[in-house]
Amino acid sequence: MLDLSQWRCLEAVLDAIIPPDDFPGAVDAGVGDYLRRQFAGDLAALLSSYQRWLNDLEAESRACCGKSFATLDLEGRTALLKRVERGEVKVAWSTEPAPFFRQIVEHCAEGYYSDPGNGGNRDGVGWRMIGYEVSV
Repeated sequence: MLDLSQWRCLEAVLDAIIPPDDFPGAVDAGVGDYLRRQFAGDLAALLSSYQRWLNDLEAESRACCGKSFATLDLEGRTALLKRVERGEVKVAWSTEPAPFFRQIVEHCAEGYYSDPGNGGNRDGVGWRMIGYEVSV
């Protein structure tokens, strides 16, 4: 599983992808919980890639910004992730930064908008955001 530093970094990434506004951000909507469950199941094969990517992002943040990614404000996190998305990195990465970031964005969206039974979309917040109503 991810260590505490990696979880903090991942949560900061998730909340940069879907930040809180009128609705909860990714973390408060349970995307981290969704990913924990997925790392023990369908995404188990990607766990080591996540670990390496998060370690690389942390190194990139320290090289570019002089501090941990999780301690950057939203503007700083967003700016750094945009550079990563364009492949404009300063340190050597063990994974391709841009393609794997796109995969994290997809997993974040899955966790935010999928069925709450999967661990994310806490209280159906993602569905309320887009006006989706469940008929029972």
